[in-house]
Amino acid sequence: MDKQLKVTICQTDIRWADVHSNIKAAERLITGCLAEEEQDAGADRLFVLPEMWATGFGMKAADIAEEETRSAALSWMHGFADQHGVAMAGSLPIRLGDGTCRNRLYFVKPGLKDAAYYDKHHLFTYGCEQESYVAGGEHTIVECGGLRLLLLVCYDLRFPVWSRYGYAGEFDGIIYVANWPEKRQIGWDTLTRARAIENQCYVIAVNRVGADPITSYAGGSRIIDATGRTMAECDMGLETTATATLSPTKLRERRDHFRVLPDRDNI
Repeated sequence: MDKQLKVTICQTDIRWADVHSNIKAAERLITGCLAEEEQDAGADRLFVLPEMWATGFGMKAADIAEEETRSAALSWMHGFADQHGVAMAGSLPIRLGDGTCRNRLYFVKPGLKDAAYYDKHHLFTYGCEQESYVAGGEHTIVECGGLRLLLLVCYDLRFPVWSRYGYAGEFDGIIYVANWPEKRQIGWDTLTRARAIENQCYVIAVNRVGADPITSYAGGSRIIDATGRTMAECDMGLETTATATLSPTKLRERRDHFRVLPDRDNI
């Protein structure tokens, strides 16, 4: 049987700077989803949370960043993954041992002590994110359910070269986690679909809903296939989930049938 990946996107209403409340909310949402479904034979399981899902998006790292070695949110991700046999992804504001902070997207798999991670490369200078966080300089690609997944965060979505198949490595899907404001929703809707079409890949795009002290969020979380078709999406404005099963075989067939990637520009 071909390997598959069953992905659930978790569109949460993040409680500002309240790590423990956000952990409880995420756990309720995900365990409720698991309780309602049947296990797919041969499918790995992945749950994706938004950017800074445990705190909300804060420009001042001192207000919200946890020390990586003592992060309650990261510890919960590991524990939940091990308990339920699922993979998890979501970004957190993290303070490292050298005192610097990162907007770090973690990818946690059951049974593994160390998580893979990606540090947000394009910091949101319009909001002065670069004043509190250090930008990452390397791409991260992880494997799950037979798919190679590129990890990216929010503002990275606006930069197609950084997201480009070949330049970023060879991948089958992109995970974007975000706190993308409602007033720029058209950008989110357009660019998530564009990144899927131009890279002939799945896009797993997770945004939040609700509001923080600065702005409001409408969500628009969705899973998109290599043709730009929406496979699953969350209701706008609601804290909810949506699920789709991704097939490495179907993706390969699509790429082999309509061969776009070999004609891409060499950057």
